[in-house]
Amino acid sequence: MAAAIRFPMTQASELRTPTIGLSPAQLEDAQDLAALRVEAMRESLERVGRFDPTRAAQRFLASFSPAHTRHIVVDDHRVGFVVVKSTTTFILLDHLYIRPADQGKKIGSTVLSLVFAEARAQGLPVRLGALRDSPSNRFYIRHGFKLSEQSEFDNYYTREL
Repeated sequence: MAAAIRFPMTQASELRTPTIGLSPAQLEDAQDLAALRVEAMRESLERVGRFDPTRAAQRFLASFSPAHTRHIVVDDHRVGFVVVKSTTTFILLDHLYIRPADQGKKIGSTVLSLVFAEARAQGLPVRLGALRDSPSNRFYIRHGFKLSEQSEFDNYYTREL
């Protein structure tokens, strides 16, 4: 098992600095990660009238790859997960989910910084898709992603080196 990667995270409301870490996912984590995905996506999917927890979980489980999946851990508490897949022409940020109670704490920004470092090391741009009406679109644009195409329900973004 690979060692966890840790990043300090500061919050004005705390006297100490929490630690953000990434740890490898295992095959047996699949159901818990699918449930976290459903929790994180619920509000956005309800907004567009497409919330179906069974379908949302099944879509994730159908392509779950432990080799590409890492838990996001803050002070030894799992708060989310990230899935990153490399191709010969780009890095795919396939999933980045943080529990709603833990959003807005710069955890996602810290995780993106790691993804960007991986992309720079490979000399590749980063691509991702986001539900069109999700607040995540603002998050990704704020971090340098540019809209590259749209479908009926999703926006697709690219962040060049």
